[in-house]
Amino acid sequence: MNLTIKILIFSAVGLIGLAPALAQQAADSIAPEAAISLQAKADGKPVEAKNWMVAIANPLAAEVAALVLQQGGSAADAAIAGQAMLGLVEPQSSGLGGGAFLIYRNGKTGALTTLDGREIAPAAATPQLFQDAKGEPLKFFDAVIGGRSVGVPGTPALLAEMHRRWGKTTWKDLLQPAINRARFGFRVSPRLAGLIKSGAERLSQHETTRAYFLPDGQPLKTGDLLRNPEYARTLSAIAERGVLEFYSGSVADDIVNTVRGFTANPGLMTNSDLISYRVIERAPVCAPYRDYSVCGMGPPSSGALTVGQILGLLQPYDLAKLGPNDPNSWRLIGDASRLAFADRGRYMADSDFVKMPTKGLLKPGYLKTRSALLNTNMALQNVEAGEPDWEETRLLRADDESLELPSTTHFSIVDGEGNAVSMTSTIENGFGSRLMTNGFLLNNELTDFSFRDQKDGKPIANRVEPGKRPRSSMAPTIVMKGDDPILVIGSPGGSRIIGYVTKTIIAYLDWGMNIQQAISSPHLVNRFGKFDVEAGTSAEDMVAALTALGYEVGARNLNSGLHGIAFTGNGLQGGADPRREGIVLGQ
Repeated sequence: MNLTIKILIFSAVGLIGLAPALAQQAADSIAPEAAISLQAKADGKPVEAKNWMVAIANPLAAEVAALVLQQGGSAADAAIAGQAMLGLVEPQSSGLGGGAFLIYRNGKTGALTTLDGREIAPAAATPQLFQDAKGEPLKFFDAVIGGRSVGVPGTPALLAEMHRRWGKTTWKDLLQPAINRARFGFRVSPRLAGLIKSGAERLSQHETTRAYFLPDGQPLKTGDLLRNPEYARTLSAIAERGVLEFYSGSVADDIVNTVRGFTANPGLMTNSDLISYRVIERAPVCAPYRDYSVCGMGPPSSGALTVGQILGLLQPYDLAKLGPNDPNSWRLIGDASRLAFADRGRYMADSDFVKMPTKGLLKPGYLKTRSALLNTNMALQNVEAGEPDWEETRLLRADDESLELPSTTHFSIVDGEGNAVSMTSTIENGFGSRLMTNGFLLNNELTDFSFRDQKDGKPIANRVEPGKRPRSSMAPTIVMKGDDPILVIGSPGGSRIIGYVTKTIIAYLDWGMNIQQAISSPHLVNRFGKFDVEAGTSAEDMVAALTALGYEVGARNLNSGLHGIAFTGNGLQGGADPRREGIVLGQ
């Protein structure tokens, strides 16, 4: 199926200057190509294109990103415009008040790099930030709601850095579509309306947040026209005067006042924390799998390391022969995941603060030894962290105790020059800290740290420290075969992101599914012993067999948001997750 973008007559770019009636029509419009993409997703068919492609979590964001590419912009340009729109139409998942990771492939040189736009802990934070007076961990939502959980946002700085390195389109022009849409409004989607309704009690605890999502005390409903003039003003200031407008001046003042002024649970952020924020370029972490190299974001994300470990442990086993319907495939995948998560919990954190056996975790000899544990007919009874080689002196660590709840967003973009962006963006839990200022929500990213700082006298790697970046599971990924890109993929979903991305890579590379089939295929995820199988899908057919293999098994909603692009001999193929509202557009 080849979707050729024509002219998006009522695209967000055209909103300024329209008469009110036309502006209203523009707010309601979605390009016909979006409907075609939604049908392709429902049918399990990939969208096909020759030149460029976007796979992103909301139709309005997809249209804007596609228009940028159609007009000659770069993949980075499309990502900037798409993220600005997502912050408006999907505010529960990402935005200016959050952070992001990306892996980027240069289409001319083939070089891969990653940018770390993760939030950071304020300078005044201590390892006891999420403990009560007795030193016991706070309950999760007691920590989340309010300023205590808010890290210094990184997304605005990341977007600016992307534009500095790889942008072709004028910065202001990239933000203008979201500015226009915020002024004239958009229709509340079913997903956003449902999340507002289910989260109304927590959203009501901050006055500004309550007024936006619960006008007149009632949750917004599907189809309501929602305008956000404050978001338009904030983006306009950044568009006119640059990203420092966010990290200093009145916007920064408002962020600090909001974080520190929520008296029920105040935070520690200062203007100095904001102005000192920096994006960090890091080398990608790449792991071999079959004839491929699976590359992604290293520490402070655990994504690439844990995905790489799981695939490395599975290397000796013929998953292609077993196939997706054999419970032994899932026994191998599930226990490989458990072993990798055991290492993740003990060793992985922000490597700028904590010594890590990063190379040792992916050494072939270590993975071979751990993989041999899978050579059994039953579920592993005991799973513990291994003992990888250390580049420096081995340090004793206690196992992490942190909780990552699913939210976040992911998009994959390839432009006409072969540049590729895989970017996962978040404010952590749905609606973040529930604090809102200047038209955007503030993250609760600091609750990705371990609430305990030590156990039995041994420090926890992912404890809170001033200026530290909390460990993440975000796994934006580019799969390579030699010098050629094969797959651009990623997902939201808390710590289950790792399982979602791993399953999709296996489904595409081992089981011969097309990218849409691989994304749509049912989830079975095992992180800590219990096998979660996706409710309402054929995964439930595995319950009896997995139980017989020795697992505790439970069916539940596994709401990923996978968006991927595959490079084929005939061009590009894209897939969007049927569990969310995203689409694929290409030309």
